[in-house]
Amino acid sequence: MSTEPHLYPGPPAAESPPHRGTPDEPEAARQALIALREEVGKAVIGQDAAVSGLVVALLCRGHALLEGVPGVAKTLLVRALAAALSLETKRLQFTPDLMPGDVTGSLVHDTGTSRFTFREGPVFTNLLLADEINRTPPKTQAALLEAMEEHQVSVDGAPRRLPVPFAVIATQNPIEHEGTYPLPEAQLDRFLLKLTVPLPPRDDEIRMLAHHASGFDPANLDAAGIRPVAGPSQLAVARDAVRAVAVRPDVLAYIVDLARTTRAAPAVALGVSPRGATALLATTRAWAWLSGRGYATPDDVKALARPTLRHRLTLRPEAELEGVTADTVLNQVLATVPVPR
Repeated sequence: MSTEPHLYPGPPAAESPPHRGTPDEPEAARQALIALREEVGKAVIGQDAAVSGLVVALLCRGHALLEGVPGVAKTLLVRALAAALSLETKRLQFTPDLMPGDVTGSLVHDTGTSRFTFREGPVFTNLLLADEINRTPPKTQAALLEAMEEHQVSVDGAPRRLPVPFAVIATQNPIEHEGTYPLPEAQLDRFLLKLTVPLPPRDDEIRMLAHHASGFDPANLDAAGIRPVAGPSQLAVARDAVRAVAVRPDVLAYIVDLARTTRAAPAVALGVSPRGATALLATTRAWAWLSGRGYATPDDVKALARPTLRHRLTLRPEAELEGVTADTVLNQVLATVPVPR
């Protein structure tokens, strides 16, 4: 059973107009983002929780790591989301021979002018799909650090700003370890959320096959009928609204208590840092706003605790040998820490 949060409440907008570049009011922006479920569902069936998580990441100006076995539509999910949000997306296949310049871009000598000109890499886009990010060496993984933290890249000492909005959505396979380079803690910490993409339930898998039997082509999203229901202007309005969500002192204390309790857990070698607690605050506010409220509750914290914190825990080797996972620890922490009334 998936531990990801269910899609935010509220009916999807039946007829949201295409994005025309003019800012909408916060409620109109919220309804447009809610309508993403229906649009992405035209191509990807049964992954509402992953859609929710990606929207939360975008609202918080964060990045997301999608983990799932091959064939669960991780790449298709990102492409469909970008199409429904009127955002440019580029896919970069991470391989052992990929170089940092292949990600960020590099200086190229122009024989006509005898000068070096900068050729942009695929990171210059709105949504960068870093496919199988753990298949490339640490040096190339590190090429994304500045982009993810500062939203810029530096080549030959010159910083170059990335487009707005910008987000990295990376994928990795949880079961294949040969030929991979596990992401270091510093890299994992740059991801706001780690979302699990599970195998679909039987009924959803039947619907999926019926979808393909009726002529669905994953390579042609236009034919699937996906239309833009939101765009950069709605996303900007939504981000401002999320920052205005009120959080009571007792909810702030609840977030801190959760983080501090992970540090004392017997199975944990390194618990959630203050940056992790700040990330949980951000995702909690985004979830509250998507739910139609101007204030956050402990239930919002609970809904986002696992995807926000699971990749920020370092387990002791003996605990991993016993089958303990980060979600196991977080379930125990959520059951132990008193919830404010």
